[in-house]
Amino acid sequence: MRGQAELYRLFEKLSIEFEYHEHPPLATIEDAKIHWAYYNSGRCKNIFFRNHKGDRHYLVILEHLRQLNIKDLEKRLKQGKLTFASDQRLKKYLGVEPGSVSPFGLINDPEKHVHLFIDEKLNEFDRLTFHPNVNTASLVISKPDFKKFLEYTGNSYEFIRLYD
Repeated sequence: MRGQAELYRLFEKLSIEFEYHEHPPLATIEDAKIHWAYYNSGRCKNIFFRNHKGDRHYLVILEHLRQLNIKDLEKRLKQGKLTFASDQRLKKYLGVEPGSVSPFGLINDPEKHVHLFIDEKLNEFDRLTFHPNVNTASLVISKPDFKKFLEYTGNSYEFIRLYD
């Protein structure tokens, strides 16, 4: 599995700039709100799902204060019931532990198995905040650099309206 060191080398290779913020482990959004309060960026919540057959996996990224309507997402995807992916699947497809879910984990998905659904509300922000594959730090990057990262990984993604 590729971790922080590999992520930073990739950022250097892609000329992606970021702000690094170290903090205590943040396992929940409630914990994160305390430390993220002064970041000038869109703060993101990342949720990793699997479909009912377990053969498709989705990373849903939304603005951190929003609640996802899972039933609505299930209807849109037409994949049947969605469930939170297990810790083992999280490790297999993103190479991270629970509480550290981030799109940066896509560096551990060479098969490009994971599809991303990104909250279109995040388009309102010039910069976004994510964990760098561990929950003891947060990175703030520009939206163009985030898209550059996604293009590099090659995983499919789309911006959608996740809530009203």
